[in-house]
Amino acid sequence: MIYGLRRLPLAIATIAALAAFASPAAAQTKLKWAHVYEVSEPYHSEALWAAEEIKKRTGGRYEIGVFPASQLGNENQINEGLGLGTVDMIYTGTSFAGSIHKPLAISGAPFMMRDFDHWKAYRDSKLFRDIAKGYEDKTRHKIISLTYYGERMVTANKEIKKPEDMKGMKLRVPPAPLYLMMAKSVGANATPIAFAEVYLALQQGTVDGQENPLPTIMAKKFYEVQSHIMLTGHISESLLAIVGSHVWAKLSDADKKVFEEVLTQAAAKATDQIRASEQKTADELRKLGKTVVTVDRAAFREAAMKLHNDASAGAGWSQAEYDALQALK
Repeated sequence: MIYGLRRLPLAIATIAALAAFASPAAAQTKLKWAHVYEVSEPYHSEALWAAEEIKKRTGGRYEIGVFPASQLGNENQINEGLGLGTVDMIYTGTSFAGSIHKPLAISGAPFMMRDFDHWKAYRDSKLFRDIAKGYEDKTRHKIISLTYYGERMVTANKEIKKPEDMKGMKLRVPPAPLYLMMAKSVGANATPIAFAEVYLALQQGTVDGQENPLPTIMAKKFYEVQSHIMLTGHISESLLAIVGSHVWAKLSDADKKVFEEVLTQAAAKATDQIRASEQKTADELRKLGKTVVTVDRAAFREAAMKLHNDASAGAGWSQAEYDALQALK
């Protein structure tokens, strides 16, 4: 018994040494990554991959929990949460971040992008990085990457072929100013509704239609409460991956590089998946008995372009930024 007591200080010292050795794990930082999209979508699966990859590359020092499907709030709330520090990272549409720095929304204006190649040229351009810096200077948050969200299409319970067919229609749009430009260009009544509430609004007839990329229309099952899908392709939508200032400022240069590399890779992979998905989704909707309508895109484009630099319609970029974007090839 006395011999056992003599061994006790040695045991305590051993435990203390092991605890000291394990201290890096104790210093682990847990982060919350919030978004409003479904778990079935590539944004979420790539966010999960990125979280695990960052953990691996930083030796377990960062544990990132991904919270999908508006669990931590709608788009406006998670953008606000980034400033409050209640969330640490977000995926958000450019129009929502554009409410803080208006030029960021430029890529989300109707028919601003000619096609997918034009979108890619913008993603990789100095123009995008310069516009992002304007947001970063205002907020101190860090914009890491741009992910393709898809071409937005209109759904309704009637056929729409030309802009006049949408006149007076109650169109659900995301609660961000720039989406009013699309509605205004066709004479629709814009009805801002949070993403998580859209299905019920369509089901109950609160709105007549909505607009989203085809993969989102499938993932959110909007086709269950809408009979017609119009291939308007009016907006080439994008998501930003943003790290909050309270996190970014504390990262070492080495860790910043890890976050940038991993999140950029995740964005590229999700972009490829979404692009591939939207190429085949129209046929999948037809197989489900939906009416897929080819519209007069030229007429829609002409109506929208008149408002591209109209501040009252939501434009918040300079003529120089607009011209630079249109010049990208």
